[in-house]
Amino acid sequence: METGSPDDTGAADTTDAAHPARTEPERNDPAQNEPEQNDPARTGPARNEPVWTGLPPGLLRMRRLLLVVWLGLLTVAAALLPGLFLGPLWAALALPPLALLLWGWMMLERNWRSWRYAERADDLLISRGVLWREETVVPYGRMQLVEVTSGPVERHFGLASVQLHTAAAATDATIPGLDPAEAERLRDRLTELGEARSAGL
Repeated sequence: METGSPDDTGAADTTDAAHPARTEPERNDPAQNEPEQNDPARTGPARNEPVWTGLPPGLLRMRRLLLVVWLGLLTVAAALLPGLFLGPLWAALALPPLALLLWGWMMLERNWRSWRYAERADDLLISRGVLWREETVVPYGRMQLVEVTSGPVERHFGLASVQLHTAAAATDATIPGLDPAEAERLRDRLTELGEARSAGL
């Protein structure tokens, strides 16, 4: 004797048919689970951006010291000499060099922050300038000479400059105020890359 009824199987079938998508979300879809960072539209431009390197703060300290020495002496002289020989009111002549000193103090920091360089696969980028931005592209294959220079004041502050000489004078460039170790590393690397590119031409 059959205890089941046709309605039982029909109800089971209609239940499964009414909710066919309940088991679908449990399936793993690789396209949906792929992280967003693998999207080339998101990561493509970032990979092409150059990695910039700024100049050490020692260059700013050196330039500010030179500014204070020269304009500071001029300010003191403009205040004392006219004040002693012509009268106290003439000491106001010290205001213009003092204002120039304060303005130069701020502008030196802005100029220092504007200097940066980036080593790319085929060339070296150098960017600088506050009011007028200037960016120089130095191809490795055109480099003829890379030298490290350091004057007496630079040596006192532990700084050195890298000078780049190329086949075209318009692409010559200088990176000032580097640490001596970084300047030598950059010189050796640029020389090596320049020789490799020149040999491949």
